Amino acid sequence: MQFFKDLSLSAFTAGFVAVLVGFTSSVAIVFQAAQAFRATPEQITSWMWALGLGMGLCSLIPSLILRQPVMVAWSTPGAAVLATAGLAGFSMGEAVGAFMVCALLITLAGVTGWFERVMNRIPMELASALLAGVLARFGMQAFAAVQTAQPLVLVMLASYLFARRLLPRYAVVLTLVAGVAWAAGNGQMRWSAVHWALATPVFTAPQFSLQALMSLALPLFIVTMASQNLPGVAVMRATGYQLPVSRLITLTGLTTLVLAPFGAFALNFSAITAAICMGPEAHPDRARRYTAAASCGLLYIAVGIFGAVVTGLLTAFPQELVVAIAGLALLGAIGGGLASALQAEAHREAALITFLVTLSGVTIAGIGSAFWGVVAGSIALFVQQYGRPRAPQAPR
Repeated sequence: MQFFKDLSLSAFTAGFVAVLVGFTSSVAIVFQAAQAFRATPEQITSWMWALGLGMGLCSLIPSLILRQPVMVAWSTPGAAVLATAGLAGFSMGEAVGAFMVCALLITLAGVTGWFERVMNRIPMELASALLAGVLARFGMQAFAAVQTAQPLVLVMLASYLFARRLLPRYAVVLTLVAGVAWAAGNGQMRWSAVHWALATPVFTAPQFSLQALMSLALPLFIVTMASQNLPGVAVMRATGYQLPVSRLITLTGLTTLVLAPFGAFALNFSAITAAICMGPEAHPDRARRYTAAASCGLLYIAVGIFGAVVTGLLTAFPQELVVAIAGLALLGAIGGGLASALQAEAHREAALITFLVTLSGVTIAGIGSAFWGVVAGSIALFVQQYGRPRAPQAPR
């Protein structure tokens, strides 16, 4: 099979790091969202089963078919919206009904192609600036972790620098190994969190109400499209992958619709973890980076099937180790995004505004900074460039 011929240790490690970062950085928010609807422990496990299976299949199958990295994740800002809105007293049945309505809206966005048409009008410089702004916070957190775990982070940084000099292809692999070895040797791994148990799906019949539609389904749809799918597409464009966006959005919507009764609240393109699997650290050959996304998909499926076991294993890592490996693995993507964003002088200032607004983390009307970064940059570009003749392009 071609997949195994193309697979490399660096690609598989990129997939593992993507799962580690994506899971540990936001699983607590998903738990809070489930608990807001008074979910039982069995229902929470079912949520992890549905989300893991959905993310895994939507990442694995398209990556193998298209031979390009397709990265799908749960909606972290969507989970935050649910964790807050769910406290208003909605039942689990009403929540599931809202998940299904949101899934139908996502499917409609994919079938009609309107979202992809909007994305096609965003200049590459702004998309690259958006990518850099989304990722830069993780790079900053990696070095900020020195304040709470100085020896661990310094060991990982030294390992990364020497590996980049001697074995650049395996820099992230060796850095992760060094970090885990140091954490284990100093008793920082929380092995007590690991418990053997298989996940069992729990079906919840949907209930539909106007209040749940307005308070849960619509906010969930808006933040998923604006705060997740928008930067996700920006990552694809900035890393040079021309994927069938509308068809993939349709796939995430339909998968969410099928798995919603078991707890899958919203599936969408990932941005942070996508940059890990789509960057040069995953594989120097762009045509073989799909194996990193496929590996990520397989691991997500394992997360769903083995539920508590994998959950405990991933949460056993110290938080500083997770943010450090994420920041170091994303250095190349951050640098590439900034270089592409600031390359053209005509778009430079608008791209810089996009980068700074996105980096600020500002949230307005419940919508994250990625959306407002594009809005601010687009307005700046319109004011500066509208009505002016385009600069002639250099002959190729």
